[in-house]
Amino acid sequence: MKELVYDQLKEKIYTETLDNGLKVFLLSKPDMVKTFGIFATDYGSIDQTFTPIGKNEKVSVPEGIAHFLEHKLFEKEDRDVFQDFTKQGASANAFTSFTKTAYLFSATSNIEKNVETLLNFVQDPFFSDQSVEKEKGIIAQEIKMYDDQPDWRAFFGTIQSLFHEHPVRVDIAGTVESIEEITKEDLYTCYETFYHPSNMTLFIAGNFNPEEMMKQVKDNQNAKEFADTPSIQRSYPEEPETVATSYGKIEMPVTTSKCMVGIKEKVAGLSGRELLKAELLSSMILSHYFSKSGEFYEELYENDLIDDSFHYETDLDRQFGFTILGGDSRKPDELAERVKEMLHQLKEREIAEEDFDRMKKKKIGQFLRAMNSMEFIANQFSHYHLLGIDLFEVLPEIESLTTKDANEFLKDWINEERIAVFQVIPQQAG
Repeated sequence: MKELVYDQLKEKIYTETLDNGLKVFLLSKPDMVKTFGIFATDYGSIDQTFTPIGKNEKVSVPEGIAHFLEHKLFEKEDRDVFQDFTKQGASANAFTSFTKTAYLFSATSNIEKNVETLLNFVQDPFFSDQSVEKEKGIIAQEIKMYDDQPDWRAFFGTIQSLFHEHPVRVDIAGTVESIEEITKEDLYTCYETFYHPSNMTLFIAGNFNPEEMMKQVKDNQNAKEFADTPSIQRSYPEEPETVATSYGKIEMPVTTSKCMVGIKEKVAGLSGRELLKAELLSSMILSHYFSKSGEFYEELYENDLIDDSFHYETDLDRQFGFTILGGDSRKPDELAERVKEMLHQLKEREIAEEDFDRMKKKKIGQFLRAMNSMEFIANQFSHYHLLGIDLFEVLPEIESLTTKDANEFLKDWINEERIAVFQVIPQQAG
């Protein structure tokens, strides 16, 4: 068991890669009441085309299958695993993103039992034809519920405007039609390919003895048999640098329009620290200009183009990247044009040294506050680990950024061919 010491944050991580390839990370915090555990696999909704383990030819599985599989793992032949956690005083959850599926619990007692339950239920799949058919109805209702949510439609409509072919443009849950195609055999194919321990990480943070916890995890894994470590071959379509469509809209029963401006980020060739650097700079620049204290936000607000719903987010990954800004607006066309103008203005801007120092201090403050949350640490550590980034190295990375880095980033960030506008507008009468 190795110790990773982070003097600046006064933290210590215990880590070991087990014989079966599982990467285990333990953050012991004896002063914390609650413990969080997260068991994550490097497998998300975009992994639709791959070569199954033991096969030579690639297959394409139905859209939404990663999310479907996440749901089904909680259901065993004789029980629902959620009830196991509840009996042990734990709160359990799971989520599927574009690139990751994660299973997690939080508890203040029975930590060892809950860790055992977490490992065992994820590593013991049970799928039957009957249970798969039943789940289709449940997930179809979930999809329809999201289809009725204007904010979700605005978000995904923007992504679909940005991307031509990449499966990031497909809703994580899939479609009602695509989940209807899912079979028990499909689920086992995906499980056996992507749920091998070597493709997974276990991160536990909270009140426990790290030596005893590591021994428990190793004993648990040593008692199970796994196939040899697979080499996972995934396949993604070629994606142009330009957006699929520069403008899109749908009508929904809303009283106020929603207007989103999307930027298709360039991530080709970026990994590890370079990817982190791009993510940090884009989020810092957005915060500087478009947060409630930013000059662009103030102008948009004073001109009655936005309200408090205005927000922005950046998601950069190994295969794709996007930034989305927007919210409710009574003047959606005017808002779209003005935000695009502002983004293009950034190419001509020069961030001053003192301004960038303030931007860094703000980012450092936000990061340090977030690091007080065990839940944040557990989720973000597993997220960054899959990108080849150490969460505990983010702080020195922020500190190392320079004004020159920010200004060079600004010059190359915005390109008209990589901007898309998507709107949700009120339904017309008649």
